[in-house]
Amino acid sequence: MAVQEGVAPEAKTGGEGTVHRLKPNAIGLLGVVFMAVATAAPITAMTGNVPFMVSSGNGIGAPASYLVAMVVLAIFSIGFTSMAKHITSTGAFYGFISYGLGRTAGLASGLLATFAYVVFEPALIGIFSVFATTTLEDQTGLHIPWWTFAILMLAVNAMGTWFGVSVAEKVLVVLLATEVTILAAMAISVALHGGGPNGFTFGPINPVNAFQGTSAGLGLFFAFWSWVGFESTAMYGEESRNPKKIIPKATMISVLGVGVFYVFVSWMAIIGNGEKEAVAAASSANPLALFFNPTEQYVGHWAVVVMQWLMITGSLACGMAFHNCAARYMYALGREGVLPSLKKTIGRTHARHGSPHIAGLVQTIVSAVLIAAFWIAGKDPYAGLYVLLAILGTMAILVVQAVCSFAVLAYFRTHHPESRHWFKTFVAPLVGGVAMLAVVVLLVSNMGVAAGTESGSLVLKATPWLVALVAAVGIGYAQYLKRRDPSRYALIGRTVLEETKER
Repeated sequence: MAVQEGVAPEAKTGGEGTVHRLKPNAIGLLGVVFMAVATAAPITAMTGNVPFMVSSGNGIGAPASYLVAMVVLAIFSIGFTSMAKHITSTGAFYGFISYGLGRTAGLASGLLATFAYVVFEPALIGIFSVFATTTLEDQTGLHIPWWTFAILMLAVNAMGTWFGVSVAEKVLVVLLATEVTILAAMAISVALHGGGPNGFTFGPINPVNAFQGTSAGLGLFFAFWSWVGFESTAMYGEESRNPKKIIPKATMISVLGVGVFYVFVSWMAIIGNGEKEAVAAASSANPLALFFNPTEQYVGHWAVVVMQWLMITGSLACGMAFHNCAARYMYALGREGVLPSLKKTIGRTHARHGSPHIAGLVQTIVSAVLIAAFWIAGKDPYAGLYVLLAILGTMAILVVQAVCSFAVLAYFRTHHPESRHWFKTFVAPLVGGVAMLAVVVLLVSNMGVAAGTESGSLVLKATPWLVALVAAVGIGYAQYLKRRDPSRYALIGRTVLEETKER
């Protein structure tokens, strides 16, 4: 089935040459925002990243690094959303890059993005299991092996995708609301008490301090890491109402809303302790004291107990969101029939729920295999499973984000002259692309420190090579199809549903 560029055949529910579809109009603006913010996992980003940034990165300048990252990602998003107004596809980066830089670059990027989201889920299952095991033991004295919680999260994630995005949305709304509330309670309480023992100090939000400290590069990398997944707004376009308006809005709300929240909460945590005391707390045997201390002092002990439980549910929400992302990327690659067998498997949707149920099941199996491999190797679920796979996935997705920026530049050179704008479609994607490449360099140069006790791991050493290998497979297979099967090559990255054609 050959497809002309920008033209989509009629969508049907079965039969040769047709595609299965995701359920349309299943999610609104707030739903898309919640799904995207869930991948950022605010409570995990704050309690998991900020103490490390303060102790080993840019010190008290951690909030400033979030400010810098927010500005860069907002600039990137301007170009990203300009393209989202014209192309809507559950493949997001896969479709965007295919239209902007061609099918070969599109398939390579699609595989990289899929690879990233595939490994993010088991990474989050690792940190979820650690939070669940330690919290349960601390508060009840009951010890349960971490792999028990890993199995539980695998099951929850699988069910969430099977029953459709609207079910996942409802679960994530509750989980996100609670974790945001407890972090906000701590931050607002500090602010209302006059800013901690030394009052309000503005050093933590001075942009200059983002480039100070033990390792400014490490701090900035962790700041960008805290946003990974915000771009997932685009992959819910097919299931959203009026995606041409919703997706751009949801993306900017996610970037700016999360950014302001990160800056405020990390700032209040630091001044709530006192600047010197904050560094000491983050460097202590219990780095979570950076958040627990001001929460205990300004809100109450009950809030610390609640925060510990919400660290569990927050990582659960994040893992569930990544599971949905991975399933949709698999589905996007499968339904186009680049490999004919995939069209009849992961390219199918549930007859009742309109969900990518088979792709979701495949993602669950892959996650289970990866978790089992790390368990058999005797790796710690945090230092091994979470840290190593998070670094691997982050490198892959940052490369794709950089390529997507340049795809926006190329796309608007030849398409939609009415939408061209010197800043939105030229300067913003150019600056965003260069900035993303700089973040990739930051990651590569700080991988060893970020990996901590796993700095000598073979997985870490292989990370850049694995990313390059996945990209090379995509490029090689696309070139193979171009020469041997042009009709299937023509399908790469081309949307195939009426709602998702180029607009």
